[in-house]
Amino acid sequence: MTALTNHLAGRFAEDQVAARYAGSGHAILSRRWRGKGGELDLVVEKDGEVVFIEVKKSQSFARAAERLSRRQLGRIMTSAEDYLGHMPLGRLSPARIDVALVDGTGCIDVIENVMAA
Repeated sequence: MTALTNHLAGRFAEDQVAARYAGSGHAILSRRWRGKGGELDLVVEKDGEVVFIEVKKSQSFARAAERLSRRQLGRIMTSAEDYLGHMPLGRLSPARIDVALVDGTGCIDVIENVMAA
């Protein structure tokens, strides 16, 4: 039962993050898109910029952030490059990677452009 509960909690967190981005004018392009490096939780776009979002849920923001490894960021970058290859401007498309941390109460903290942070 724990695996199912975790799966559902993760899906709910992704739904919350998608709603937050949509509410700020982003168009949802893809959810759970599978690329060469693995899965991209969310892909959104606003004003021509593509945003790849990794959603991490845990009891606290700190614990959620701890769950993101350099290796995982590398896989996200590989999948993001794969995704951009299908866009009209290809890899020249303006893009960034955000990490959305969701705590146990459902609050969201977004780290924008995590690769530059």
